[in-house]
Amino acid sequence: MSKRNSQANKSAARERLREERERQAKKDRTRRQVVVGVSVVAALAVIGGGAYGVMQLNKPGHWDEAGDAKNVTAPKNTSGENGTTVVVGKSTAKKTLELYEDSRCPICATFEQTVGETVHKDVDAGKYKVKYVGATFIDNSDNGEGSKNALSALGAALNVSPEAFLDYKYALYSAKYHPQETEDKFKDDSYLIKVADTVDALKGNDAFQKNVKDGTYDAWAMKMSAAFDKSGVQGTPTLKMDGKALTGSDNKNAPMTVADFNTAITAALKG
Repeated sequence: MSKRNSQANKSAARERLREERERQAKKDRTRRQVVVGVSVVAALAVIGGGAYGVMQLNKPGHWDEAGDAKNVTAPKNTSGENGTTVVVGKSTAKKTLELYEDSRCPICATFEQTVGETVHKDVDAGKYKVKYVGATFIDNSDNGEGSKNALSALGAALNVSPEAFLDYKYALYSAKYHPQETEDKFKDDSYLIKVADTVDALKGNDAFQKNVKDGTYDAWAMKMSAAFDKSGVQGTPTLKMDGKALTGSDNKNAPMTVADFNTAITAALKG
């Protein structure tokens, strides 16, 4: 083999090696670009997913939106701003008993089961009117919805009639249907309707049931709850007349027996 041919072969081999290195380098650059591109897309997806998650967490819930609502549908038989003044009884009654309750409150249930019937009889007899103020603070303890949902359903009953409202409230607090405080049964519309079917004016009442299912009075319930928060009352049940609290024999808490209630209401009516 001549030196010329040998040199030519070496040059050709070097050229082939150079071309191969360029092709490999080009492949490596392309692969790196793909990897970087995929990584960027993945990172953006994670960031985007995280941002979406944060947005969802920060997104107002249904009841928050109801509380912020500017347009409030109030039930019939109400008055005042946003219809949050609920007074039941004969117009001839000179005094008004203020009653502050939370639908999930177990002590309120005890009060209604022992004294509720006496209150109803007094109202029917015209001894005094009842001003009802509904609270929802128990929901705050377990991120529940039952107090709010039951208050909205009470609004639907009030829209039917004041009598239906009182009877429904009494049924919700009954020993048969009032749940333990740790059970948020009132969040379910079907359960609220089941209880309502024990009240003559609400049994099979399509309009009432539609208002419960549609949440017609959800915003009203939140405005009512806000009125309770502004009242300065610290717990439920609380009873007041002429701005003074009615208490039982302990002179601290609401009267929880018929005897204690009658003593307290008699004194308040005379005062």
